Parts: sequence; structure tokens; C-alpha cells
Amino acid sequence: MRLIKLLIPFMVLASFVFAKEEIEYVDSGVNPDLWITIPAGDFFYGQHEHVKTTVEYEIMATHVTNTQYAAFLNAAIEQKAVYVKNDTVWGFHPGDPFHEYLHEFEIPAGDYPLVPIKNPGLRLSYTNGQFASKKGYDNHPMVEVSWFGANAYAKFYGYRLPLEIEWEKAARGTGTRPFPWGDHIEKNRANFISSHNLFEKMFDDVVKTTPVGFYNGETHNGYQTLDNRSPYGLYDMAGNVKQWVGDDHKYVHYRYIRGGNYNSYELYLRVWVRDSAGPEHTSMSLGFRCARNPVVEMEAAPADSVKSE
Repeated sequence: MRLIKLLIPFMVLASFVFAKEEIEYVDSGVNPDLWITIPAGDFFYGQHEHVKTTVEYEIMATHVTNTQYAAFLNAAIEQKAVYVKNDTVWGFHPGDPFHEYLHEFEIPAGDYPLVPIKNPGLRLSYTNGQFASKKGYDNHPMVEVSWFGANAYAKFYGYRLPLEIEWEKAARGTGTRPFPWGDHIEKNRANFISSHNLFEKMFDDVVKTTPVGFYNGETHNGYQTLDNRSPYGLYDMAGNVKQWVGDDHKYVHYRYIRGGNYNSYELYLRVWVRDSAGPEHTSMSLGFRCARNPVVEMEAAPADSVKSE
């Protein structure tokens, strides 16, 4: 945590340098409300390909977007599930188990920061008590959101953050590929440090994120992309912005981060690479997506089983 606190002024400055209030909207054609079913079964986990098993679950095909997160904030504030105070959105967290280990920091039950409203890297506006996406950033990934903020979004809708094992299976499938799409990486396959994508060309490298699903094999404003979907069909499981996952780092309480971001070199986009930070950390290169248990459709009761009064 001490290192993170020392880095915060630099990160805030970096956010200011790269912030741009309004940009041209680019439609990737990908639906951010799409969910993907990941079947139960074995897969190869980590660089050393240990065999792990998951049950069936569902996960979002893309990052949560600014539009989706703004809608959540407005609904959650109206329902008094979260609140704004001192230019920050706050919400309740029930706390983490505490064991008094060396270097373990306690996270008791209480209110924690979800989103720093005044951070220049945030792509949301807050006017007259309402949040909205800044112009052109509607379908860009939500950033500057803490783990508490990501978790609050998931819980509000009855979802959860994916566990590391779930995240990696969704990214890798059942093979041994190092990248979600295969064995090699090309500049126009994902948003990373060498991609030099459309938004860098349009805005002189001051817009770092790309719309969710941007790398889908289509041509956007003359920029030809390659499809970066994972074997199960998830977009941006490498590059664009990193992603919080749900695991609590036992005896420390850091949270894990997966996926690499727009400033990552190629080797950091491999599916097994992990990072971590305290749950209050935010960055303009860090977002999230959600998972949930499969939706079970109940069969309608036969008409003759319904008793009339």
C-alpha cells in the first residue's frame, strides 16, 4: 500500500496528461450486454499448464462500459445503495477476514471509495446529481474504478467479479495458447504499447482506450483490425485496460488484476500474467467485467397442475 500511495501523484499526473474531454464516437458494432457461457471442465492454467477444473459459469463478452457504469451509479444513488461525498462515490463493503498476519492490512466492514469523481482520467461527467459518459467515450471501458467500485457494480445487478481461474479459462479456452486469440501477436490485434491504433492516429496519442470489441476483424474509419476474441468469444482479454478479478489475496488482501493494458508490452498480454493492487487503487488503465452463475430457465407448470379457486 505504501508503494501505491507514493505512486498516486504520478498516476494522477499521467491521467491529466492523457485526458481528453470529448472525442469522436466510434461504433465497434459489438454489444456490451452480451454474456458468454463457459462450459464446465478441465483446462490448462498458468504458464506451466497445470490442469484445473471449473464448473459452468457466464462472463461478459466485453469490459463494462462507461455508459453501463453511469447507469449503475444513477440507479444505485436513487436506491441509496451508494452515495457521493467529497467528490467521491462511496459504498459499503462487508469487510475481509482478518488474521493479523505480518504485512496484512485490515479491511473491516464499512464504506469505501468506488470512484474518484474529480480524477481527470475518469470518462464520466457528474452534473446536477446525474452521471453520464463523456462525449464519445460511451462504449469505452469504465476506468478509474476501485475494486470496491467494480464489486459494487456486480453486486447491484446480482453478478460477481470473475475468479482468477474463471478469467483465465475464459481467455485461454482448453488449449495452451499464450494469447487469447492464438500463439502470436500482431500490432492491430489488440490495444497495447505497439498497436498504434486508430485513436492514437485520430487524437495524437492522447486517447489511450479503445471501444470494447474494437479489435473484431472489421475496419473502423480506415483502420483494419484483427479479431482478438478468445476461443469462447470474449473481446479484449489482452490489452485495452486491465481487469479486476474477484479473489481476495489471502493474508494480504490485495486484489489480482489480469489482462494487460494499452501501455503493456507483448509479453505482459499473455493469459497467465497477473498483477495486484490494494482494493482502493484506481487507474485510467484499469477496468473490469462481470461473471455470474448460469441463468436457469424454469419450465412452466403444466396447465392441469394449476388449481383454480
